[in-house]
Amino acid sequence: MKKIRKAVFPVAGLGTRFLPATKAMPKEMLTVVDKPVIQYIVDEAREAGIEHFIFVTGRNKGVIEDHFDIAYELEQTLKSRNKVAELAILDGQRLRPGAASFTRQQEPLGLGHAVWCARDLVGDEPFAVMLPDMIMKGVGKSCLAQMTEVYHETGGNVVAVEECAPELAHQYGIVGVGAHKGKAFEITSMVEKPKAGTAPSNLFINGRYILQPRIFELLASQEKGAGNEIQLTDSMLKLMGEDAFWGVKFEGKTYDCGSKVGFLAANVAYGLERTELTADFKAEIAAILKGH
Repeated sequence: MKKIRKAVFPVAGLGTRFLPATKAMPKEMLTVVDKPVIQYIVDEAREAGIEHFIFVTGRNKGVIEDHFDIAYELEQTLKSRNKVAELAILDGQRLRPGAASFTRQQEPLGLGHAVWCARDLVGDEPFAVMLPDMIMKGVGKSCLAQMTEVYHETGGNVVAVEECAPELAHQYGIVGVGAHKGKAFEITSMVEKPKAGTAPSNLFINGRYILQPRIFELLASQEKGAGNEIQLTDSMLKLMGEDAFWGVKFEGKTYDCGSKVGFLAANVAYGLERTELTADFKAEIAAILKGH
């Protein structure tokens, strides 16, 4: 069984829900406390043992590439001022030479198309797909680390899921639940936003995938689906007829930073974890709440 060495990050989205902030800055570079959202996702991948980070970008996304590169002038200035702590922060977020690749999705044709754009960089091996809006704080291990642990037992394709209120299932991509194997269960179906009362479960796909390379062949001929875009889920359904899909219930908390409420909640949650900020931040939050 091949190790999961590569992860694809589809970062070509326009981020229109955060205009005007995203007019000149990628949504993935919006900060939660003092780190860009994309840094949290890359850190999760690193924890899971990912060695090659593949970013599928679009126009005006060059700052993402710059973020993971050396900032020569800045670092020289910090060295001259003996800013050791700040230099350590920059050194910790930089990817090693050759570990990051960038490819372009010229048109916004959907998630499936974005993943397909990474086909030559991934090659003929299983890989992860990590949606860059979702910051996932795992219990014990990161979400992708939980998934790779299961993958080593099951093989096939692995999808992370979470529970939602049954009455809200029509808002998500929902999976059907089959036989269990350790911490995983076989996925028997996938339904995108099922009609109220028809969902096969209340477990929704949360934006983390481990897929076999066969998906690229299916995506190459995939017709447009919902939203007039090439949907990854449509090709996953075809692949399900050939290869097993396993679900892993994520143990932890997810912050959807593609929504304003989720983004604000992430800033509060991660801000409160910072020991140098906790006391003052709690006092500020209490004062704000008191005024409302």
